[in-house]
Amino acid sequence: MTSETREGLTSAPPVSAATPPRRRGGRFVVLVVSLAVAVVASTWLAVSIGAVHVALPEAWGIVADRVVPDAVPRTWTSVQEQIVWEFRLPRALLALLVGAGLAVVGAVLQALVRNPLADPFLLGVSSGASFGAVLVLILGASALGGVSLSAAAFAGSLLALGLVYALAQRSGRITPSRLVLAGVALAYLFQAAYSFVLQLAQSGRAAQQVLFWLMGSLGGARWHLLPLPAVVLVAGVTYLLLQHRPLNALAAGEETAVSLGVNVNRFRLGLFVLTSLLVGVLVATSGAIAFVGLIVPHAARLLVGADHRRVLPVTALLGAVFLQLVDIAARTVNAPQELALSIVTALFGVPFFLWLLRRRSADRAVSVQ
Repeated sequence: MTSETREGLTSAPPVSAATPPRRRGGRFVVLVVSLAVAVVASTWLAVSIGAVHVALPEAWGIVADRVVPDAVPRTWTSVQEQIVWEFRLPRALLALLVGAGLAVVGAVLQALVRNPLADPFLLGVSSGASFGAVLVLILGASALGGVSLSAAAFAGSLLALGLVYALAQRSGRITPSRLVLAGVALAYLFQAAYSFVLQLAQSGRAAQQVLFWLMGSLGGARWHLLPLPAVVLVAGVTYLLLQHRPLNALAAGEETAVSLGVNVNRFRLGLFVLTSLLVGVLVATSGAIAFVGLIVPHAARLLVGADHRRVLPVTALLGAVFLQLVDIAARTVNAPQELALSIVTALFGVPFFLWLLRRRSADRAVSVQ
C-alpha cells in the first residue's frame, strides 16, 4: 500500500468476499432502520427533558394532539403544551437538521480533498460563515444592502472555502498538509475579524449573546426557522446521493476519477459551492458547532465501509442523533444555564482528533518501513 493511499480516507475493515451481497444489503437496511428509531427516540427524549418536566407519554400526546386534534385524551396543562410545541420540538428538529447537515458536509469534504482531518470547522468554513452572520447580526441587514443572515453566512463560507482551496494547491494539486494548515490559519483570521466586529458593537449585552451563539446554540429555534434548512438539507443530500459514484472515484484518487471520466475541477467546484451553502444556512440558525463533521463520518465508514451511497445516509442519521444527544447534555449538565454546544462536542472531538493524528502518524511510519 502506498503512502498516498494511507493518507486517504479512513475506511472500514474490508468485508469478506464470501459475504453475500444480499446479506450485506440486509445489514444496511437494519442499520438504517435502527438509526431512524434512534432519531425518533432521541427527539422524544429531547422534548420531555428540561426545567419544566414533561412525562414522555404527555410529550407524545401533545405532539399527537397538534398533528391530529383530539387524537388522545388531554392529560397536560396549557403551559406544558406551549413549552413542548413552541420551544422544545422546534429545537429538537433543528438539532436533527444541523447535526445531519454538518456530518454530511464533513463526509463530502473528506472525500473531495482526500484528507480524513477535513471538516467544516477545521477548514475555516464555519468561521467564514460565522463572520458573515456576525456582520448582519451586529451591523444589521440594511447596512449590508439588505443581505439576509443565511445569505451572508453562505457568502462567508464560500469565501473561506475558496481561499482554503487556493492556498492548499501545489502545482495544481491539493496537498493534505497545506489544506489543514491553510484552514486553521483562515479560521483564526475570520475569528479575529468577527471578534473585532463584536468589540466595536455598541451594546455589550448584544455582543455577549452573539458570542454565545457563535459557539453553538439551538436556543433560538422556532418553527419559522426550520423550512429553509430542511429544504436545503433534503435537496443537498439527495443531490449528493446521486453523485455517489464520482465521490467514490475522487476519494480513491484524482487519477482514478479522471480515468472514469470525472471532470475533477468542475466536480469539486460544484460541491464546494453546495457544501458552502449547507454550512452557511446551518450556521445562520445554530452558530458554529465544532467536530460534528469530523467525528460522525468516520463512525459511519466504520459501520458501512467507504461507499458514499451508504455512507451519506448513515452519516446523516448518526449526525442527527449525535447532535440531539449533545444538545440534551448541554441543557441539563449545568441546568438551569446552558452550555455552548461546541463545549460538549469538544469533549468528544479533541480525543478523537488526537487519536486520528496518531493513527495517521503510525500509518506513515509503516509505509516508510
